[in-house]
Amino acid sequence: MDTHATNLPDSAEADAHAPGEVEHAHPTWSTYWKVALILTLITVAEVWLYYIPSFVAGRGFIPTLLVLSALKFTIVVMFYMHLKYDHRLFRVLFTGPLMIASLTLLALMFLFGHLYIKIM
Repeated sequence: MDTHATNLPDSAEADAHAPGEVEHAHPTWSTYWKVALILTLITVAEVWLYYIPSFVAGRGFIPTLLVLSALKFTIVVMFYMHLKYDHRLFRVLFTGPLMIASLTLLALMFLFGHLYIKIM
């Protein structure tokens, strides 16, 4: 028999918290405004880099855009999807496969010559 069952309607049960569970403070409008500004500046940097002919012709163009895109992705997930405020298990379950996929992508880029690392 479930000892934690309540007689609350479904919507009220969703709002009920376990004893001792700490609810995080929801981000303010100011936080979202700053995050949006940072995302805008990263996008401007990506577009600006695209219009530098010598940079586009170089080997660092694709890895730079991938890093900037990954940074934007991380910021969106952490703030707008509230992963920053969720339980640590959810962060690990999300970032673990993401890191595996990113390392696989970088390994394939290196293997097929799109990423050049000069060793001495």
